[in-house]
Amino acid sequence: MAKAPSPQASGDIASLSFEKALAELEGIVSKLESGGAALEESIALYERGAALKAHCEKTLKSAQEKIEKIVVGADGKPKTEKASFE
Repeated sequence: MAKAPSPQASGDIASLSFEKALAELEGIVSKLESGGAALEESIALYERGAALKAHCEKTLKSAQEKIEKIVVGADGKPKTEKASFE
């Protein structure tokens, strides 16, 4: 079984890239699902996981706001508008 990162292994969450935060979150989920952590460690891992999840959601929302889609207007010419994912 691969060892999940310790709750403080990656430092400040806000400085993590989406990919690193997601990878750490996946490791935490695996460790919690396996039941291989003591109660105190499980609590710390859960708290870290919740913070990582929030960071990933914030990063995705920011990316979503930057994405534009190209549509054909009524005049037949292409134009851009913000994409809606809701």
